[in-house]
This record gives sequence, C-alpha cells and structure tokens, in this order.
Amino acid sequence: MSREHHYQTVVTWTGNKGTGTSGYRDFGREHELSAEGPPVIGGSSDPAFRGDPARWNPEQLLVGSLSQCHMLWYLHKCAVAGVVVTGYTDTATGTMAESADGGRFTEVVLHPAVTVAAQEMAETALALHADAHKACFIANSVNFPVRHEPTVHVAG
Repeated sequence: MSREHHYQTVVTWTGNKGTGTSGYRDFGREHELSAEGPPVIGGSSDPAFRGDPARWNPEQLLVGSLSQCHMLWYLHKCAVAGVVVTGYTDTATGTMAESADGGRFTEVVLHPAVTVAAQEMAETALALHADAHKACFIANSVNFPVRHEPTVHVAG
C-alpha cells in the first residue's frame, strides 16, 4: 500500500535593510523558517555568502536532516531487533562544491556513535546502520552519496 505525506513550511525574508535588493551588499540574508506547530528557526545564508553565522543556513539544515532521519530509523530498527541503545550522537559532515553555475553537495558522512546495553548487541547494532540507511526517506531523496562511519560502544 502506497501512502503520501505532505509537508508545508513558510520562509519569510527578514533581511530588508530599507532599500530591498537594490545592490548585492544592500540586503541581509536573514529569514525565518516556520511551520504549524514547532518554533520558528532563524535562518540565513552561509557566512561565505554574506550570511549571519548565528543563524542556521540551508546547507546545515540539509546535513542535519540526513543525520536526524538516519538516527530515527536506526533507533526504530534497533528496537525491533532487540538492541537496547542507551546513547546516540552523530557529528555529521557535508561537502559542497561550488562552481560558476552554483554549487552542489558531493557527499555527506554520518559519524554515529552509539552506546548499547550489552556486548552481545554490538555486532547487530553496527549492522543495523545499513538497514537504517536503506530506509531513510531523506537519504533516498538526494542525488549525492550519504555514507555512514558508525562506532558502537558498550555501556559500563
């Protein structure tokens, strides 16, 4: 059975300094990302593109989305397989190449560090990253490689 899910967000530009886009250096890249329910996210462009480093940029949000999706699927797969995860962090990295025509991501690498409750769970815990990757909606939607380099630790 096939199902569709629909998502709506609103991006509102807040960087008008009074003269709009009268010149490349005359406007701010600040904006707000909102949706019904969650708090507003303050966004900008990457500082390399005249953005505010105190705000999230689209490139960070893309890397974060891939990391979140993988984690959520991974925790699901572990729960179903009887692997008790007691800790999870991921320091994900993304690489974007810029050209005269724009830019594109060339890869994202996830570095999930997982803690499991018992030694006998470690091997399965490591293997389940591949299953989570195959199931991740976001990873299945991008046109660049998303790799994962996981580590598994045993609690205690």
